[in-house]
Amino acid sequence: MATIKYYGVGIKAMSACVPAKVFSNRDLGYLIPEEEIEKTIQNIGIEERRIADDDCTASDLCYKAAKKLMEDNDIDPNSIDVLLFMSQTSDYRIPATSPILQHKLGLSKDTCCIDLTLGCSGFVFALSTAFAYASMEGVNRVLLLDGETFSKIVNKKDKVDWPLYGDGATATLVEKGDFEDSIFILRSDGAGAGSVMIPGGGMRNLVKAESLVETEREEGNIRNDLDVYMDGMEVFNFAMSVVPKSIKEMVKMTETTLDDIDWLVFHQANKFMTDFFAKRLKFNMDKVPYCIQKYGNTSSTSVALTIVSELEGKLKDGDRVVMCGFGAGLSWGTARVVFKGCKISPVIEY
Repeated sequence: MATIKYYGVGIKAMSACVPAKVFSNRDLGYLIPEEEIEKTIQNIGIEERRIADDDCTASDLCYKAAKKLMEDNDIDPNSIDVLLFMSQTSDYRIPATSPILQHKLGLSKDTCCIDLTLGCSGFVFALSTAFAYASMEGVNRVLLLDGETFSKIVNKKDKVDWPLYGDGATATLVEKGDFEDSIFILRSDGAGAGSVMIPGGGMRNLVKAESLVETEREEGNIRNDLDVYMDGMEVFNFAMSVVPKSIKEMVKMTETTLDDIDWLVFHQANKFMTDFFAKRLKFNMDKVPYCIQKYGNTSSTSVALTIVSELEGKLKDGDRVVMCGFGAGLSWGTARVVFKGCKISPVIEY
């Protein structure tokens, strides 16, 4: 059972970068009947999203977020021992993106660089990886970069997925220090692998000419085999069955109560779903931050982006933050981290 406790490591700084281009969901008249647009916005809770330019990648946004974090905290590039890059939209299939970022950021050639990929649970899993490395002898600082540009893999004619996804990136500095224990609960169920998938382009289904052909799929959605597909109802049912249970498990493990949680940060899938979680848990909605209305579903980076955009200036030393991500894999992860001395920089644009 992947339930992990870490001692003497924590989050020292966080930052985020989003594209400057704003796309309003009220401009979806070409895809959704005008009379249904407001209802759609109310259901998913997404008014606008940030969309990257064609020549802007997830690593570009991560680079900007990392530079902001390093400048605001006077971080010596040579002090970074491990660089982690979490993304499903990396620069290339080969090489990995993390060494490219190591070079651009001017980090030492002694830096260990690793790419990670997972769905919307990705930040929680990657944060656990960062904590694991920071716990090791010989490693003091880990820089975790998490970025996604899902706008590049969602078909703009897909009326289910296109209104949901936005682009963004975060940087999180993890290091040794006088921190309280952190606990991670990490789970997976590959039986649901088909619930969120890009069917073509991997080694199972190589790219062919027909991979690029757009065809009408379920309920009139248009996609090709290189576009992401999500079965919304399957993901909803999966999340309902595991997310509240995982948070209750975390509370039981830490011998605390839900009232002891200062902030409960969910993956920003859609507002209806997140509201449902909080209501099922009978949790105080004032302690559930949202950024989905202005950034949309940014996949793996959404948990960290929510913390940076909504808790900057609000997060106090000693605050207990429970984070929960869930999605493709299927996978879900819940973490309890007590923040201390963490500097959160304002969100920047690129």
